Amino acid sequence: MTSALARQYDYWATAYRRTWKGSVISSFLMPLLYLAAMGVGLGHFVDQNAGAGALGGVSYLAYIAPGLLAATAMQTAVGESTYPIMGKIKWNFVFHAMAATPLRIRDIVVGQLGFIAFRVTTTCAVFLGVIAAFGAIESPLGVFCLAVAPLVGLAFAAPVFAIASRLESDAGFAMIFRFGVIPMFLFSGAFFPVTQLPDGIEWLAYVTPLWHGVMMSRDLSLGVASLWPTLGHAAYLLIWIGAGTLLTVRGLTRRLVR
Repeated sequence: MTSALARQYDYWATAYRRTWKGSVISSFLMPLLYLAAMGVGLGHFVDQNAGAGALGGVSYLAYIAPGLLAATAMQTAVGESTYPIMGKIKWNFVFHAMAATPLRIRDIVVGQLGFIAFRVTTTCAVFLGVIAAFGAIESPLGVFCLAVAPLVGLAFAAPVFAIASRLESDAGFAMIFRFGVIPMFLFSGAFFPVTQLPDGIEWLAYVTPLWHGVMMSRDLSLGVASLWPTLGHAAYLLIWIGAGTLLTVRGLTRRLVR
């Protein structure tokens, strides 16, 4: 298993060495624009009119910054688990080539998810640095948000990978983004407490992986994290990762093993 993952690491490292420059600007620019527009621009308006007391005594910038970090982990992971996965299955047959080697299907899945975790972590490390530069980290515990990011990313990457392994066309990805990613980005607590939502939608937000990632990141960033709630959020994300990984192995096996 270790040697198999090491071989895949060599492949992903070689491939990413040729393409990393294309992601550097977006990894830095997008969080900068989000924080400038939502945290500073809109945040100044919110703080003036509602007061910090409306958000538990913190500024709007400090409130949304960790939520945006978790949302970035989700968006990066879903992006890496949709078209790139279909490309490796249907267009350039990378997974077929891997399956023709001693690699097992689960080795391929774990290696791909490991690369996605790497992409999420590096992207969110840049985002965390931008947040710190804006002064939106209220506690030294905020550094542990970088450990939350891959958990959030994999909680989305594994199930979406499972879906991508079963799709025959990329048309289904539009549904994932329109009815999954965008609603969760807007209504999972990144921008306002989900308690402000109607009861039915509020409980729907609680079952999304993003809400758990947002809450973990925010509690750590503000220095109010406690042990059992944090472990509960992490365990919930791990359930999504485990279930998604099992479904992906089954889907990719049916697709590659004839």
